[in-house]
Amino acid sequence: MTIVQTQPIAGQKPGTSGLRKKTRVFMGPHFLENYVQSIFDGIGGVAGKTLVVGGDGRYFNDRAIQVILRMAAANGAARCIVGQGGILSTPAASHLIRKRGTDGGLILSASHNPGGPDEDFGLKYNGPNGGPASEGVTDKIFDRTLSITEYRIAEAHDADLATLGESELAGMVVEVVDPVSDYAALMESLFDFDAIRALFAGGFRMRFDAMHAVTGPYATEILERRLGAAPGTVVNGTPLPDFGGGHPDPNPIWAKDLMDVMMGPDAPDFGAASDGDGDRNMIVGRGCYVTPSDSLALLAAKATLAPGYATGLSGVARSMPTSAAVDRVAEKLGIDCFETPTGWKFFGNLLDAGRATLCGEESAGTGSNHVREKDGLWAVLLWLNILAATGRSVSDLMADHWAEFGRNYYSRHDYEAVVTEKANALMDGLRARFAELPGRSVGPVTVAAVDEFSYDDPVDGSHSAGQGVRITFTSGGRVVFRLSGTGTEGATLRVYLEDRETDPARMDRDPQEALAPIIAAADEIAGISAHTGRNAPDVVT
Repeated sequence: MTIVQTQPIAGQKPGTSGLRKKTRVFMGPHFLENYVQSIFDGIGGVAGKTLVVGGDGRYFNDRAIQVILRMAAANGAARCIVGQGGILSTPAASHLIRKRGTDGGLILSASHNPGGPDEDFGLKYNGPNGGPASEGVTDKIFDRTLSITEYRIAEAHDADLATLGESELAGMVVEVVDPVSDYAALMESLFDFDAIRALFAGGFRMRFDAMHAVTGPYATEILERRLGAAPGTVVNGTPLPDFGGGHPDPNPIWAKDLMDVMMGPDAPDFGAASDGDGDRNMIVGRGCYVTPSDSLALLAAKATLAPGYATGLSGVARSMPTSAAVDRVAEKLGIDCFETPTGWKFFGNLLDAGRATLCGEESAGTGSNHVREKDGLWAVLLWLNILAATGRSVSDLMADHWAEFGRNYYSRHDYEAVVTEKANALMDGLRARFAELPGRSVGPVTVAAVDEFSYDDPVDGSHSAGQGVRITFTSGGRVVFRLSGTGTEGATLRVYLEDRETDPARMDRDPQEALAPIIAAADEIAGISAHTGRNAPDVVT
């Protein structure tokens, strides 16, 4: 073992999704090592512990995993369970942590951010429940980055991550496992694979875009090999360090090729995509894009059609910026609906306590109590189960759903890489005007109320403030402003826009058209153009 003297890496505070930086920052002298040691110290050491290690295959994952293994060995870890080739989707890692009863895991991913030497890299610690570390743990990790003076690393050859089985590394066991098999078995326990096989056997066609990211091997094994989807159903299925030069974010902008196919004359029956680390999803029917908020609501309404949820749901939960579509489903089912801050760890408390079964975020994350992360392929399989059980198309299912519950027109406008000071000025300007905005008319809409969302966790009693500014209108519509930390440069301003429609004759409008009054009011009230210098958002979903 070598003890290396080092300097603190002050300011490296992990968020809900761990720490994300440009790849070259992580590749810099001692940066990765300092942060890994800070994680180990922040969780009380790893001596005698077992950890899961794996990632999405992005650039530098392979070298970073070797560093992590040598450091785990030097810090006294008993065993590291690693996905073959260093590959593990985030939901598969969560499942492996839970199934094997480990002390947590290190997941290497920057989620949906681009990969490559000049792009993004990330690392996060998940706890023994398989979910993102709590704020208390991330605070301890952060505190350690402020004072770290040394790290421990073993002098050893690289572990063989290509061969399944056990080997020894500086006194620690390295166990290399098939990254797909345990996860696939879990999916088979939840869904009616026989019904889905029959669906495909009957000529049902599907296109799954893995975006050259981690879900390629998972989707190929489950959809094509186990469920009998036609060869070639999975496209862009080989994980690449730079995701093929693309942006592995499953939305209509970055998954444009899939959208073009699904809106074209020979579209298959069903389309889906997942992101860099496999925890997000996009759902598209023939000529019908399903928003993540609508997807959550539909899945909640139809979940009992799948064997794993046949006994019903204990409750549902959504992040505050997610549309209220699922709220009305919960009301009809007579179950609780929780509104939480953005961040899967808030859902984790509810799932651990048995208060919720299904959870979802407007940012294309959907999941259930089967793991403690959002799960892109799980959502796709639940949709397939519902399609097989009902014999309805995606567009028919959505039309039926809107007829029963009303339609929540919904969109998110992202202004990316905004100068941080200007983004903060916009938010501070809104906060300063809370008292004067109610009653103000902006075009055809009138402000009803303004507040900043806070959350008191019903499980652990923790309080979370400053979670986004909400403006509601007398029409029932609303706009939410929130700064996101998922990027690595500047700030991303996210503007969430929503309005409910109950008139069946007006439920087939284009969402941007339907939301036009809310969009105009949001810009005028917050001064988006003036603060950002942008005349339009970078991404509209």
